[in-house]
Amino acid sequence: MVQLPGGEFRMGSDEFYPDERPVHDREVAGFWIDRFEVTNEDYAAFVDETAYVTVAERELDPATFPGADQADLVPGSMVFTPTSGPTDLSDWRNWWRWQPGACWRCPFGPDSGIDDRMRHPVVHIAYEDATAYATWAGLRLPTEAEHEYAARGGLVGARFAWGDETYPDGVALANSWLGRFPYDNQGVGGTAPVGAYPPNGYGLYDMIGNVWEWTTDFYTPRHVRLTEKPVDAGKRTNLLARASAQEAFPDIPRRVLKGGSHLCSPDYCLRFRPAARSPQAEDTGMSHIGFRCARDA
Repeated sequence: MVQLPGGEFRMGSDEFYPDERPVHDREVAGFWIDRFEVTNEDYAAFVDETAYVTVAERELDPATFPGADQADLVPGSMVFTPTSGPTDLSDWRNWWRWQPGACWRCPFGPDSGIDDRMRHPVVHIAYEDATAYATWAGLRLPTEAEHEYAARGGLVGARFAWGDETYPDGVALANSWLGRFPYDNQGVGGTAPVGAYPPNGYGLYDMIGNVWEWTTDFYTPRHVRLTEKPVDAGKRTNLLARASAQEAFPDIPRRVLKGGSHLCSPDYCLRFRPAARSPQAEDTGMSHIGFRCARDA
């Protein structure tokens, strides 16, 4: 882990998406944060010791899904699937599919595995799965403010973890989508081993790009200053969940994801930035969602 001294910083951005506003002063106390995202190797050690079963591996209760086809009520998770060509970017269902058998051990479905991906970040992790690991390790998940403070690496107001240029001198400094989304990726094309890209000013790796990371904060459609009353906490529509789940379970709490992922593309989702944020239902893991841990100083 890396120890950060804490302090005041400018949180948010007025340049990109409405939920990143307003830019405001935020103070965080000193804390420790993982240098890398939690890997498959790390998570396997946790599961080996505790026999923990992730949300994506659990049997589904038919009573929880009234009217659903029984054939669909099997363990699984959401997996990104590139399209064959240009598609309607307003409908995420064009490139996401529900994959029975997909989980952290089998990230693309039952026929896949992680033997050659042990240093990749663990994915298909729901909020409960991340907090269970953190508790086992004697740690916790970071707050949204802590994550953004750490991701900025000491830079004040910069768009990215390294400055304001998306690709300085044409070089990608984070694992993101390179090419036309969601069919032409000239980059890694998935997760990369942790530490494959340069660290930020605090010596932290993959704070932006690679996989989205869970934080403890409930999502709100804009930043709420500490002097304000909470608004709409945790009940923002999850744009990354299946439409049926949105309609059937609108009250499932949403937490803030930070950092963007390997699917973030300038022509669709410019969210591999410290200020970027996304709502995610607590019970929903996906093939581009992982986490890292923190603890008090």
